[in-house]
Amino acid sequence: MATKSFQELRVYKLSERLADEIWQTVKTWEPFAKDTIGKQIVRSADSVGANIAE
Repeated sequence: MATKSFQELRVYKLSERLADEIWQTVKTWEPFAKDTIGKQIVRSADSVGANIAE
């Protein structure tokens, strides 16, 4: 039985898309919002894909 790498999983691809969209959104925010909640939400979104890979 062949196994898929995590990069081929639909859920992983969706997590990457989500992270990309959040990065694009946060980049448009004012400096204070970007420095506080923006950093946190970007790290959280990025960790979704990292956790799937793990």
